[in-house]
Amino acid sequence: MLSPGIVPQPREELFTVLVVDDHPLLREAIAGRLRSMGAGTVHEAASVTEARARAHAAGPCDLAILDLTLPDGSGLDLVSELRSLGWNRLVVLASSDDPYAVRSAFQAGAQAYLLKSASPSIVTDGVKRVLDGGVYADPTVAPLLATGSRVPGTDNTPRELSAREVEVLQLVADGQSNKEIGEALNLSALTVKSHLSRIGRKLGTGDRAQMVALAMRAGVIR
Repeated sequence: MLSPGIVPQPREELFTVLVVDDHPLLREAIAGRLRSMGAGTVHEAASVTEARARAHAAGPCDLAILDLTLPDGSGLDLVSELRSLGWNRLVVLASSDDPYAVRSAFQAGAQAYLLKSASPSIVTDGVKRVLDGGVYADPTVAPLLATGSRVPGTDNTPRELSAREVEVLQLVADGQSNKEIGEALNLSALTVKSHLSRIGRKLGTGDRAQMVALAMRAGVIR
C-alpha cells in the first residue's frame, strides 16, 4: 500500500504514434504492442482520409506505422505526404515482399519495411531501430535491398541506377512520353531525355522497351 500523501506517478510516455491500417484487429494488436513498448498516445486511422485528418489535428507524432494498401488510396503517397509534413519516423507494415514495393517505400521516405507475417520480436526490433534514428528492413526483404537498384545490362553486367533514373524508367513503363514524365517529375523534357540516354549507356541499349524489360526483370520497376 502507498503511504499517506504519496501520489502515484503516471507512467512516462516515451513516444506518440499513428497507426494506419484498415483491419481493426491488426490495428489493435499493433497499438497494444506499441503501448507495451512505451507509447502513450496512439492515434488510429483506417484510411488515407482518416490518417490525413489525424495527422493535421495531432501534428507530427514520434512514429507512424502504415499499411501500403488502403481502401481509398496508396500508403506510399501517404508516406511521402507525412514526410513532407515533418514526420521523420515512418514504418511501413505490408503484406508484400515484392522488390519494387520495398524499394518504393524507402524511396518515398520510410525508415523501415516490415511484413505483416513478421514475428512480434521483429516488429519490436524494427520499431526500436527507427525510434533510435536508424533504418530497418524485415530480414525476409533485406537481401532485396542489398543489391540496391542494380539492373543487369544487355551484357549481363549489373549496373546501378539512381533513384531518379528508376523513377523515369517506371514512368516510361507506364507509357508516358518525355514531356509527360517531365511534368510528373518537375523536369524539362530535355533533362528526361538526358536521363534516358544515361540509362541507355548503362544498360547497353537505347531502346525504351528493352530498358523497361531489363528493369522489370531485375524487380526495380513493376
